[in-house]
Amino acid sequence: MGYFQKVKAKNKQGYKWKYTEEGPKDPVSGKRRQLTRRADTKKEAKKKAEQAIKGIKDNMGMSLDRNITFQEFSAAWFGSYKKRNKVSTVNVRRKNLKHLNHYLGPSKLESITLDQYQHMLDNLFEKNYAVNTISNIHACASMIFKEAMKKNKILKDPTQFAEMPKKQETVEEIESQEVKELYLEKEELAGFLQAAKVWGLERDYIIFLTLAYTGLRAGELVVLKWKDIDFEKQEISVTKTLYNPNNNTVKYRLVPPKNKGSIRTIGIDEIVLKELEKHQTQQNKLKMQYRDFYYDQGFVFAKSGEYMGYPDFIKTIENRMRRLLKKMGEKEYLTPHSFRHTHTSLLAEAGVSLPEIMERLGHVDDDTTTQVYLHVTKSRKKEASQKFGELMRGIHQL
Repeated sequence: MGYFQKVKAKNKQGYKWKYTEEGPKDPVSGKRRQLTRRADTKKEAKKKAEQAIKGIKDNMGMSLDRNITFQEFSAAWFGSYKKRNKVSTVNVRRKNLKHLNHYLGPSKLESITLDQYQHMLDNLFEKNYAVNTISNIHACASMIFKEAMKKNKILKDPTQFAEMPKKQETVEEIESQEVKELYLEKEELAGFLQAAKVWGLERDYIIFLTLAYTGLRAGELVVLKWKDIDFEKQEISVTKTLYNPNNNTVKYRLVPPKNKGSIRTIGIDEIVLKELEKHQTQQNKLKMQYRDFYYDQGFVFAKSGEYMGYPDFIKTIENRMRRLLKKMGEKEYLTPHSFRHTHTSLLAEAGVSLPEIMERLGHVDDDTTTQVYLHVTKSRKKEASQKFGELMRGIHQL
């Protein structure tokens, strides 16, 4: 808010009033700037000051619309965002925006402060939202405020110095963590695959064998096509994943994988290739038998039965895995994703480096993969320490 002062004329112009108002901060130094203008009347003095502020803002390229709310700006941002991103990511951002609008929606965009924004993050944490969920909401907000800065709607990004809330683990919690519970040991995997052979439903064995030997995500597996498998080079190309949030068989969508690193080509063992060839032969017979209504889009792990040829649901793979684990009486809480951790543990045991494992799994970064890798290689590190000790003892004896 500005203020008026009555002044004595100090020159021939004989001004009677001056008006002072807070102008925009200096964008470089961040210092406050006050503007004062004089005139014969209050109205004229205020008008001159406002025009001066307008001129400064115009030079800075700032928008003069101080009334735009977070909800209004984020809606415009989202309209543009969804044209450039895949549908699964767009749906995640739509959920993020619901949370952001709940806390920030009615607020004027330029008035949102770091304290207000930090309070939102802390409040979400207090309501027991998962750290990953809060991190996603924070990432979405950061994109919106960066866009607002780019378009000169705001001078400062309130998300820039915000801190993600974290659960402080106790010593007891850290010591009680059992990393090995995240995956199947080598002997357990052998037992599970044998169970899939003996007790498995149709396609169970080849599905779980492929997951175990490749580390594919379940969504990548169910949309794998025969053209993605090079039997001669013994390679699989991973270029897509399944998007089917409503589990509607005929309304599935093929979308790009999780990230750029997920688009990859990986080697595949001869054992798996031989089983895949058997599976392909059986599938070709099915296609011939039901050629009038088989949905032939080349899916490797296609459904049989009513919707023959369509890709399977990820949920179906989960249910089939749980069924086999229950029969075995082993780690019933594991999911198809656990085969990625199993794959990590076996590669680490074989001496493959962490960066190579990450590349094979299509990870940019993953804390759990690192955790499993460090757990498995712990014994090798101990062995290295013992060898170093023996070497030094030899030196001391010289």
